[in-house]
Amino acid sequence: MKKLMLGNEAIARGLYEAGVKLVSSYPGTPSTEITEFAAKYDEIYCEWAPNEKVAAEVAFGASLRGVRSACAMKHVGLNVAADPLFTLSYTGVNGGMVIFVADDPAMHSSQNEQDSRHYAIAAKVPMLEPADSAEAKDFVKAAYAISEEFDTPVIIRMCTRIAHSQGTVELCDREEIALPAYEKNPQKYIMAPANAIRRHPFVEERTEKLRAYGETSALNRVEYGGTEKGIICSGTCYQYVKEVFGDSVSVLKLGLVNPLPEKIIRDFAAKVDKLYVIEELDGIIEGHLNALKIPCTGKEMFTPIGEYNQTTIREAFGLPQPESVCADTPVPVRPPVMCAGCPHRGLFYTLAKHKITCLGDIGCYTLGSAAPLFALDSTKRPRTKPSASSATPPLCTPA
Repeated sequence: MKKLMLGNEAIARGLYEAGVKLVSSYPGTPSTEITEFAAKYDEIYCEWAPNEKVAAEVAFGASLRGVRSACAMKHVGLNVAADPLFTLSYTGVNGGMVIFVADDPAMHSSQNEQDSRHYAIAAKVPMLEPADSAEAKDFVKAAYAISEEFDTPVIIRMCTRIAHSQGTVELCDREEIALPAYEKNPQKYIMAPANAIRRHPFVEERTEKLRAYGETSALNRVEYGGTEKGIICSGTCYQYVKEVFGDSVSVLKLGLVNPLPEKIIRDFAAKVDKLYVIEELDGIIEGHLNALKIPCTGKEMFTPIGEYNQTTIREAFGLPQPESVCADTPVPVRPPVMCAGCPHRGLFYTLAKHKITCLGDIGCYTLGSAAPLFALDSTKRPRTKPSASSATPPLCTPA
């Protein structure tokens, strides 16, 4: 059976089919629907955590018991979850654990445009990046296999376009994972210095094993076409490249974006006349090629700012643009507003009325800076400490 699904909905389906039993997340666009869709499956316990750090720790608690678990957040949420993430890289997992992070190129609903691949590199954990809804579901199941085979948390990187675009997904049955007997292992899971010192070599060895795995994994694939141009890409950029060039160029599509392979890249580069790297935000793949001393063209043609699309790629290569079928009438501006009945309206109205200097939070609260309230002077995300009162789910979903 096949179904049309959003990328985030396909992620949730992958969680169901992979036998996941617990999802703990903090809501943030464009990741929120992952947990909302996962909650529709009775077999998966889902909760909103008070922040992303707690979400990651709850997911690890389930993993420690041998349960397949997950947590989801947007890119800035990974900043908050970085504390447990870096230590989880050392401890590894028991049951498979996957962290979903949704980047937001062009900042449709975010305060910055950071590239989450840096976290995977710094924490030395594998990262997968799907290019459509079908891959989103399949990569979830692959991530759990990798997590348990290599004893590591795995990050799956989504982006706004993949998370909120629809594609056809083939539905499969759920895999029920038997719960093993619990055994204490303080040398592995308690990162006191003496234990951590012994675990760091394991992390480095694991990285090399994952790099070797990526050389032959179906997550990375070559599609040979014309050999005048060879393009290395991943995620949504793969879709743009295929729409612009079709089979007229050769493409190396990377699904495992950390650690990056070497042999498959060298072999691909040797078979094309000129090599290009097309990646949104930072030039991480390009930097890897530079370190390998493989000549390529990347950010000198493409900006590190914002999203790409078919138009920007055609412009970069000097290709003609197709005739537009859009209406000439401009679309009216529709700025975001607080939901009807939102209690923050009254709060911000009172603050503005009394001319109070207001340093606010991110998310929906940022809308207090817009007309007609104009109540905020600045916004900054605080590092929240969980408490009994903070465990209550928010009344509305932060952007």
